[in-house]
Amino acid sequence: MPNPKRRHSHARKNKRRAHDFLVAPALAKCPNCHEMKQPHQACPQCGYYKGREVVDTGA
Repeated sequence: MPNPKRRHSHARKNKRRAHDFLVAPALAKCPNCHEMKQPHQACPQCGYYKGREVVDTGA
């Protein structure tokens, strides 16, 4: 099996890993209760999606 003859520099390693970072999830304001929620998801606070209740939150 071939092995590297020389080690890779820190700069080369860091350039390769430049895109290996975490991004925060996108958030949008719920039109019903005005809490922040992920878009295209039912609101975890009030249970509404597209103007109607789809999840019973018990409130």
